[in-house]
Amino acid sequence: MEDLDIPIFKKSYDLYKDFYSLRNGVPRQDKFAIWLRCENLILEVLENVVAASQLSKLEKLPILQKGSIKLNFLRVLIRLCKDTKILDDKKYIQLEQNIDEIGRMFGGWIRSTRDR
Repeated sequence: MEDLDIPIFKKSYDLYKDFYSLRNGVPRQDKFAIWLRCENLILEVLENVVAASQLSKLEKLPILQKGSIKLNFLRVLIRLCKDTKILDDKKYIQLEQNIDEIGRMFGGWIRSTRDR
């Protein structure tokens, strides 16, 4: 697992842990709908990061782009959680900052992969 000693993996891993820690405060009717979808998207982003870290440059780009798209959809769902009062503003801001940072990391990785 030393391949996973990359900042975007650590940040995505921490995002999942932070998100998971908020689970008990989520109303039951939301826990198995939008919350579960968000949780699954974070896991899919993590999966894309792991996959991309083990692929050749040629294979890496589509996986990184897919991860970036999933992250953007996660951003929409997290905003929806805030707007429907599943998340309070403080928790939303914390998650959104982490998602923004992961998005910048994806962007940098995609650019460096294209430029090679």
